[in-house]
Amino acid sequence: MGWNAGMVALLSGLVAQAAKVVWELVAARQWRPLLFFANGGMPSSHAATVTALALLVRRDAGAASPLFSLTLVFGVFVLFEATGLRQEIGKQARLLNDLREALEAGGPWPGGRLREIIGHTWGEVAGGIVVGVLAYLWLGGLVHATATGGGR
Repeated sequence: MGWNAGMVALLSGLVAQAAKVVWELVAARQWRPLLFFANGGMPSSHAATVTALALLVRRDAGAASPLFSLTLVFGVFVLFEATGLRQEIGKQARLLNDLREALEAGGPWPGGRLREIIGHTWGEVAGGIVVGVLAYLWLGGLVHATATGGGR
């Protein structure tokens, strides 16, 4: 089976998802294996994935290539969405959950709680970038230069 940059980038995201479980165990002393499937949290799998992808494309296609430019712009956009829009959605969910709890004190309320951890803080994104760089260094050798279509 041949590896390509996309596969290694996705693997980097999975490593970050697994690291969330470990981070929770170390930081909060709680075993929460279902965090592997959760959005948000430390480290950002979004950041890990786009970082590993950008580094692999830069290595194989060159920094001046259109493919690297596309990957870089895409990655920056993903990081800003993870910290901006998705973080605000999480704040709204928290507020709505608080409102729901206040209203429940007076009677039943339909529906369930909203997920509050949706986006990332910049610290979580930085953690994801570190995971992406480490995954690039650790797994980048699985991708051959011809897999992304270029040299320098």
